[in-house]
Amino acid sequence: MTFTKQCFLLLAGAGAMLAQQRFDNTVRDDFFAGFRGDRDALERAMKKCEAVLAANPKDPEAMVWHGAGLFFQSGAAAQHGDFPRSAELYQRGLDQMAGAIALAPDRVGVLIPRAATLLDGSHFIPGENGKALIKIALEDYEKTYRLQASYFATLDGHSRSELLFGLAEGYLRLSDTAKAREWFQKLAAVNDPENGHLKQAQAYLETGSLTGGFHCAGCHVDK
Repeated sequence: MTFTKQCFLLLAGAGAMLAQQRFDNTVRDDFFAGFRGDRDALERAMKKCEAVLAANPKDPEAMVWHGAGLFFQSGAAAQHGDFPRSAELYQRGLDQMAGAIALAPDRVGVLIPRAATLLDGSHFIPGENGKALIKIALEDYEKTYRLQASYFATLDGHSRSELLFGLAEGYLRLSDTAKAREWFQKLAAVNDPENGHLKQAQAYLETGSLTGGFHCAGCHVDK
């Protein structure tokens, strides 16, 4: 499993969270590098999570990131033919991310990592299992959108467009074209130079088909 098709972390609106050292700032660069193939970086990121969890096993942000790392490692194990270990890591990753959501169901910094992980991972999981992951991701994304409703328009264009594109993508891949069109319309309304999916949204609304594939339109930097 690779994470090249879509940014792993959107974290739209994370700047509106409490003004404290955000956990994702300490690990995400290493996770990004790890998901691109840097094993040492991934190991560093996982160890940072494990250090936090050793002190507080119920830290939701460390849990969700660590769970995402396990989920990624399950794909790597499958690519090497170790299917028993792949299945173990897959379930552990899902369970740990679900545990994080249960502890912090309204925290954007927990919802977004799981949603992005599952939506991207679903590209490599066929059939109903893949659809189930998409549905979970959509629930997390829609909850994030509701939580950010009062300030969503103030977020940078990239953050808004990536969240909206994730929602549009998910529904399109579930063949719910009515819902997909609804989110593509919202995406097309983001009149901002950082909206890297504007042309895709406009093309879909005009033709009913998506061009350019499913991918992040650029590196996300929180404002």
